[in-house]
Amino acid sequence: MSKNNNVIFISPEQHFAELLKEACEYRKFKILPASETYILNMLNYYIDSRNLYSPLLDDESMERPPDTFAELYLTALNAEDPKNRTYMKILADKALYLSGFFGDSLQKKSVDIDYYMGIGASAYSNLAAWTKEETTAAVYSTFSKKFIDYADLLSYISDKSALQSEQNILKLYERYVKTGSDLARDKLAELGVVTDSKEQLKIKKI
Repeated sequence: MSKNNNVIFISPEQHFAELLKEACEYRKFKILPASETYILNMLNYYIDSRNLYSPLLDDESMERPPDTFAELYLTALNAEDPKNRTYMKILADKALYLSGFFGDSLQKKSVDIDYYMGIGASAYSNLAAWTKEETTAAVYSTFSKKFIDYADLLSYISDKSALQSEQNILKLYERYVKTGSDLARDKLAELGVVTDSKEQLKIKKI
């Protein structure tokens, strides 16, 4: 009998749904159905890396948004409805996805994870104010207020393996110091690393 006979294939949608459920259970984080659906749609959308690095505003015009977050944010603020919401959603979703999936690599950039989290939360806040449909507006508002929590969920999905090397532990500690991430703090605690409280971190940043 072939060893491959026992292999079970699942769709990306199923895979992400299972990991998101696991991440919420691990974090003891209650996610609303509308927010869960939004996150899963985002994860499936970014399977195609072109949607992350070179998205189209729509298939008909073949127009692409500005490359930098700052340009995209200003363009969204000055655009007419509904294009303003389209631009702002691209920015907000990309900032959340990058903060969660590539948070460690962002630490090495000249513009670090704090910037992405700040502009992402602001973008979702604008979307909440601009959106008339109540359920969608509530999702945007939640993402704005709990941006770090949702980035933590994506981080868990991105990499749930145990962190053992000194280099990875250092990256995890840097993430906690910069963002106050509960997930980073809990993983450090599991590894026996004692961290400052969030209040102590705030005092040190003053």
